[in-house]
Amino acid sequence: MIEPELLGTAQVPDGVELRLMRRGADFMITLAGNELMTTRMHHSEDSLAVMTHERLGERGPQRWLIGGYGMGFTLRAALNVLGTDSAITVVELVPEIIQWARGPMAEVAAGCLDDPRVMLVEDDVSNAIKAAHGIYDAILLDVDNGPDGLVREGNNGLYTGRGLRAAKHALSPGGMLAIWSAHQDNAFVKRLKDTGFEVEERFVRARPNNKGPRHFIWFCRKPDHDVAG
Repeated sequence: MIEPELLGTAQVPDGVELRLMRRGADFMITLAGNELMTTRMHHSEDSLAVMTHERLGERGPQRWLIGGYGMGFTLRAALNVLGTDSAITVVELVPEIIQWARGPMAEVAAGCLDDPRVMLVEDDVSNAIKAAHGIYDAILLDVDNGPDGLVREGNNGLYTGRGLRAAKHALSPGGMLAIWSAHQDNAFVKRLKDTGFEVEERFVRARPNNKGPRHFIWFCRKPDHDVAG
């Protein structure tokens, strides 16, 4: 087996060290030796965008917020399904993630960060959510391994009642909060419903052939009549 090559490290603010590794043609971002994401398996990250778009239906030009660039799979899937008059704000906290996308992983990124529909912001996505008031058709979150702050304890705030209310307030009526997770969490589903979201839980395999690890996505719709959020 080919030994992985270390290409770079990144310190998550108030969190852990991430490592960018390459084995042959495959890239991996790891935490303590465990893969957080890989170019080999990304069907669930693609599905985060594709399935959100399917559930929103035709809404004209759409405005999306994506929390966490990662390896860019969700962003590229969103660009593929959204029209040319839509807009996507990508918020990434770790600057090295973007440096890797423009450097050793440029071929994987395929120019998605330079698409005119994309605005890149280096910040905590919770700040972008708190600053928004009813403007997003969709908020897509894949900033951790789930609602448990594995990568960064500060991410926990996104999944509290207060964080979820802020996300609902940032959405337009009928808008969608979609959250990726590596595991199921029934207590979190209850919290989503208590916040007033209409919640659909789906599991998606990491590979498109229905193989690989089982991941979860919660699609959380803000009711059409909920104007205040």
